[in-house]
Amino acid sequence: MTTRIGSGVSRAPVALGLLAVIWILALVTGAWAKGPSRELSANIALGVPTFAEGQVWTLWTSGLFASGFGNYVLASVFVLAIAVPVEHRIGSRRFALAVVVSQGAGAALALAAAELASAVPNSWGLELHGHLTVDPLSWVLGALLAATAAMHTLWRRRLRTLLLVILVTTALFAGHLQDVTRLCVAVVGLLIGPVLFGRAARSPVLGGTIRERRTLVALVVAASVLGPVFAAFSPHAIGPLSSLRELFDQVPYSPRELVDVCADPALHDECRKGQQALRLSGIGPLIMNLMPSVVLLVAAEGLRRGRRAAWLLAVGGHIALIGIAAVSVIVRTVQQDEARWVLYGIHRHSSVYRDFAPLLALLAVLVLLLATRRLFDVRASRGTYRRVWLGTLGAAGLALVLYSVLGTLLADGFDRDPGIGTLLRDAPLRLLPPVYLQLFEPPVLPLSPAATVLFEWVGVLVWTTLCLLLLRSFLAPPAGYDLGGERRVRELLHTPGGSSLSWMSTWAGNRYWFSADGRHAVAYRVHSGVALTTTDPIGEHAGLAGAIDEFARWCLGNGWTPCFYSVGSDTAAIAREYGWSCLQVAEETIVELADLAFKGKKFQDVRTALNRAGKDGIEARWTTYTDAPLSVTEQIVDISEEWAADKGLPEMGFTLGGLAELHDPEVRLLLAVDRDEHVHAVTSWMPVYRDGTLIGLTLDFMRRRSDGFRAAMEFLIASAALSAREEGLEFLSLSGAPLAGAESGESGLDRGALDTLLDLLGRTLEPVYGFRSLLAFKAKFQPRHRPMYMLFPDAAALPTIGIAVGRAYLPHLSLEESGQLLTQLLRR
Repeated sequence: MTTRIGSGVSRAPVALGLLAVIWILALVTGAWAKGPSRELSANIALGVPTFAEGQVWTLWTSGLFASGFGNYVLASVFVLAIAVPVEHRIGSRRFALAVVVSQGAGAALALAAAELASAVPNSWGLELHGHLTVDPLSWVLGALLAATAAMHTLWRRRLRTLLLVILVTTALFAGHLQDVTRLCVAVVGLLIGPVLFGRAARSPVLGGTIRERRTLVALVVAASVLGPVFAAFSPHAIGPLSSLRELFDQVPYSPRELVDVCADPALHDECRKGQQALRLSGIGPLIMNLMPSVVLLVAAEGLRRGRRAAWLLAVGGHIALIGIAAVSVIVRTVQQDEARWVLYGIHRHSSVYRDFAPLLALLAVLVLLLATRRLFDVRASRGTYRRVWLGTLGAAGLALVLYSVLGTLLADGFDRDPGIGTLLRDAPLRLLPPVYLQLFEPPVLPLSPAATVLFEWVGVLVWTTLCLLLLRSFLAPPAGYDLGGERRVRELLHTPGGSSLSWMSTWAGNRYWFSADGRHAVAYRVHSGVALTTTDPIGEHAGLAGAIDEFARWCLGNGWTPCFYSVGSDTAAIAREYGWSCLQVAEETIVELADLAFKGKKFQDVRTALNRAGKDGIEARWTTYTDAPLSVTEQIVDISEEWAADKGLPEMGFTLGGLAELHDPEVRLLLAVDRDEHVHAVTSWMPVYRDGTLIGLTLDFMRRRSDGFRAAMEFLIASAALSAREEGLEFLSLSGAPLAGAESGESGLDRGALDTLLDLLGRTLEPVYGFRSLLAFKAKFQPRHRPMYMLFPDAAALPTIGIAVGRAYLPHLSLEESGQLLTQLLRR
């Protein structure tokens, strides 16, 4: 135990030393129970008053105290869980610099923000100007944000986005000086990180996978939604967006007292204010007011899944909220009263920032959604949202009937006798959040508990139904996911079987065409009027020519240009007989297993990888994604996201698989795992069948941890080959390398401009995507090379086909990303 403690202290002396100082000061001054006394705070706490008196040291001493025992415990947890690992990672000297600079400069920046906020007459600025705060968490966050400069791109992006979204949200909604200080210290830490580590700050906007970027956008939308909810449940929030807390205001009258007030014509204004307060008080109205936020929260989940409908819902919701906010500002400006602000609540202290800060926040989120619209292109199958709206309309109709019928039965529970006509007129208003109804006089108000439940909760049921139906629609399979077609394709892939790359036909995004006799299938996708196939047609070789001709005629009948992409020599020979153009676009590498033996000088690198893995205690372990434990799948996701993020460019798809393709239970995973169950690399292997018998495996997914076992890929491929040979398989396909080896294959066209163009494109993209380097890497296994072709009926369609191929590989490439890709190519 003593050894462990000594080791921990030696690893993080600064962090643990600061923690010791915090507790010593807490015990000596008696601040451990309820925080520093008023006299002590006047000398050590951060605030405009103490700094104005020349107590500059408060910029740092405020980080050595906490406001109570609970916060001391929380600070200890943060230091041990965050500061200690950070110091161990970046070194004590850098950690100490990060703490001192971020705390001092960040605290000064927070005071400057408080002065700036108080320069304009508003309650938030006045509160900030008078606050004193102590908080050890700020320098922990500052050091963590500084340390992100030394992290891999994936975790750098995740930590920065998550922490900054949380800190900005709490600063805008809670708004205390402590929250502003944490944000400012974190921002300073973010800025000094690249200086400490001698590297330029890198933009996290364009890199990474589609999945990661969708998640980040969804996180921002969710934070913007949860911020008002957080404010609603934080009665002490003072931030510029904290108005929802006032939904908890004490109602000045009970329902029956309000009846007496409204009976006096002289108290009409008091009656109106009392009615507004009564309609906005209680659990039912509070939940009803928050339901639009819940809908947007559901939309955030849809955004995470890339759903187009979720994007439309989020954009439409924010446009509606912006419109309501604008109307509210106009009404308040015209009426000049203390009516509740339509969007968030009461504004006793009307000001420019109170009226426009929520509006600007909504506009910022809307701009983000519009800028990232290309990320959200997953559409639901036909009829999905018709069922959502029909279900919601059905629930609304049932709610209106129940309100009218039960309201008639509970007539004595309302402030006036509500005839059926009055209830029918009021029923649609029960479906709107009460905060949006402040400009309308209520036809009736409930008095009894039963009438109150009916009045307040009938709309909640309808909104809840809408949320559940929307969530269900986002979880449903997307359009183009042909469950029946995929099942038939899998049957053909087993018997009679397909080519070495045919399993890619099962991937999401493909459509399926079947020949008239059902014995052949083609997986394809349509871009720019081109039906682009995924590898060779599947089915019996004897009828291959007829299937190709039938598919081509079917495409032309639909107005599409057929294009067989990444197909083998047999399909290319048939297409040439029809007079089609043929162009080599890739090179597949195949390792024959019958006489495989890693002997001789040419396999030196492979033997070295196998021997080194044995010495380092790394083993090759077969599994599937569905069978792997959660700890393993999380590591696989982290490795993949890190690999994609470090590229700094969009991840390619089409014939290049990603994480989604690993979920297939028939796809095997081979992992490089050490003694501590630490995954160093992962490969995936698609099956190849002939007449129901497994004859080979095809490599697809290859990812290696950047700081892991360097020869992991050689080790895994060699281990897969040896294992497959023992299993009695015939071959391993190391898959194809796009735009690599084009000069070595045969072609139906005279080698000229097109081949020169592809060669130029391959050499240009090489520094970015490394296809030729990949082909050179696979040569270590002495494979047999098989050219892959693109076939098309008319060379005049080649420009359109080129666009279709580009969109297939990079379907989410935006204009901004195109510019970054061009910049990368020119730079390299």
